[in-house]
Amino acid sequence: MPDLRIIVSGGGTGGHIFPAIAIADSIKSEYPDASILFVGANGKMEMEKVPAAGYEIKGLNVVGLQRRLTLKNLAFPFKLMSSIKAAKKIVKEFNPDVAVGVGGYASGPLLKVASKFGIATVLQEQNSYPGLTNRLLAKKAKKICVAYENMDRFFPTEKIVLTGNPVRENVVEINGKRDEAIARFGLDPKKETLLVIGGSLGARTINHAIRSAMPLFKERNLQVLWQTGKVYSDEMKAASKQFGYDGIHPEAFITRMDLAYSVADCVVSRAGAISISELCLIEKPVILVPSPNVAEDHQTKNAMALVENNAAILVKDVNAVELLGNEIVRLFDDGEKRNELSENIARMGKRKAANSIRNEIIKLCRKD
Repeated sequence: MPDLRIIVSGGGTGGHIFPAIAIADSIKSEYPDASILFVGANGKMEMEKVPAAGYEIKGLNVVGLQRRLTLKNLAFPFKLMSSIKAAKKIVKEFNPDVAVGVGGYASGPLLKVASKFGIATVLQEQNSYPGLTNRLLAKKAKKICVAYENMDRFFPTEKIVLTGNPVRENVVEINGKRDEAIARFGLDPKKETLLVIGGSLGARTINHAIRSAMPLFKERNLQVLWQTGKVYSDEMKAASKQFGYDGIHPEAFITRMDLAYSVADCVVSRAGAISISELCLIEKPVILVPSPNVAEDHQTKNAMALVENNAAILVKDVNAVELLGNEIVRLFDDGEKRNELSENIARMGKRKAANSIRNEIIKLCRKD
């Protein structure tokens, strides 16, 4: 298709940025001459990660509205106005066929401006409970690509396309990698393995729950591959060393998640949208401990979408230190339950989601 021009806007976290890059990569794989421009928020991680992936990005001085009373909110309307002005300039100069919003501060002003200019817009909603920005932008959007069923509670049915969330394909390709994982992480091939992931920065409650459960793991002869996060790494490594059980393997950050997933018999994880999408594709039994520190408690809502389909176990953050260890051991002791969870979570996975979203974008680009 000649002169294909697409803006991708949003970011703020890896959960928004990496799916956005996956969509762009999918477009480029099919249409190498396509022009793709990212628009992000100045000072946020997309301003570094997007150029590293080989794409141009422009920044807006947009910030989020704080949910508590704070002086920072006084600057919000002024930064919003300047961001809308900058977005108008970007849209006029780039003249896209389609503007795609992936969530994050920058997607609001950019897609609002694009819609006013008569440019087709596509939303990519990752969570089972959409944020306020996407709910507002949905009124003008041509298509809304979602990862969960029953999203017609929030969006017009005729606009919804169930695509799943784009994930890093290399991360979910786990077949035949177990031996490499055993060697890389120094694991015992004869022991069952629990994988614990709390995000790149770690999760304080999960870490303390795992530390408290070390005696249970030793008694059950489980080994634990444990991403503590960089903030908690020294503390948790010291606790593990002091306990003295060689089945605990703390890692500040796991770069080869494909290997970690391949060796896991069960997984403990937060309930971010992209983490859940990966877990659906690796088809392993999972215990979810949603973070309570997110907008509109969307991680709990993401987790419940699985729990209601008997595809995951939920342990509330507030109860994790007390209950998580026993839930883990109970799951390892119940092979039938593990198989049931694996089968059900596999049904919820959507493969090649980036390609499905790309196809929806391309349909709107066609100039008939």
